[in-house]
Amino acid sequence: MHKRFSLAELAERTKSQLSGDPNFEIAGVNTLEEASATDASFLANIRYNEAMKKSLAGAICIQPQTPLVEGKNYLISEDPSRAFQIIVELLFSHSSTSGFEGIHPTAIIHPTVQIGSGAQIGPYVVIDRDVKIGTNAHIGPHVSIGFEVEIGDDCHIHPSCTIRERSVLQNRVILQPGAVIGSCGFGYVPDKLGRYTKLEQLGHVVIDLDVEIGANTAIDRSRFKQTIIRKGTKIDNLVQIAHNVEVGEHNVIAAQTGIAGSSKTGKHVMLGGQVGILGHVELEDQVMIATRGGVSKSLKSGKYRGSPAIPLSDYNRQEVHVRKLEEYVERIRKLEKLVEQLTPH
Repeated sequence: MHKRFSLAELAERTKSQLSGDPNFEIAGVNTLEEASATDASFLANIRYNEAMKKSLAGAICIQPQTPLVEGKNYLISEDPSRAFQIIVELLFSHSSTSGFEGIHPTAIIHPTVQIGSGAQIGPYVVIDRDVKIGTNAHIGPHVSIGFEVEIGDDCHIHPSCTIRERSVLQNRVILQPGAVIGSCGFGYVPDKLGRYTKLEQLGHVVIDLDVEIGANTAIDRSRFKQTIIRKGTKIDNLVQIAHNVEVGEHNVIAAQTGIAGSSKTGKHVMLGGQVGILGHVELEDQVMIATRGGVSKSLKSGKYRGSPAIPLSDYNRQEVHVRKLEEYVERIRKLEKLVEQLTPH
């Protein structure tokens, strides 16, 4: 049975100002274009103003400066996207709970493993010796956990993740499906004939509080010490983080980014999709690298774009010139002809 909430209840829960019928009930959520009369939606970008005007949504989350359309219900707040998310969670939190409670009988768990109260261990999980799992942790199906791993309270490990030996996950870490924590760093030594011998990676990975790791992202363990992802950082899908890297607090790293070995980032660093960072590079706090940026040297705080990455203002200036390249070529041709005409033969 679906939950339903009155707009008065939703206004209170989302800390929004209500404009409309307080008794009107919402039972679902959808986009502005596809919402029905019992759905909530939201407007977070003025580009969708026309869609909002035509929307059939029973309630729309908006900012205070958005013009109201007569006859519609609104939940008004400074952060309509967050208000909408609260509504989603209120309506559908029951549907995100697994049907497998407790420890599933198909899970293979070494007798030395310590499991906190309220933890859920899904089907076909394998947990090696001397692992510690905190309270209310959720371990999804087909997860593999190596020996001496530590997993904190309220962690959520989605299906088919691999957590290799001695990795440490602090409280409230989320691993999306297929994430690999503690894989071997990419290290080989060539001999005189050009054949490669593997360097053993004897360190481990530490993931701090409130970190989320995206699907199929790989974080390599260090050669000797630690690869560290500090608290609050959010990492997208298909990201590669190499051995000995230190990612700072509250970073945001988008998909297909790669960070080579022993690089470090400061606090509140933002990396766009497909950014590549060379090894042994340091990024200061609040560095922002636009999509497909290539970082070959350490950078101070600021916005960067391009490969190699340069300050955004310099990149934009160069981009203007590149777009006018044909015009410049034509002007040079005309000047060459003029010079030729003025030059005595």
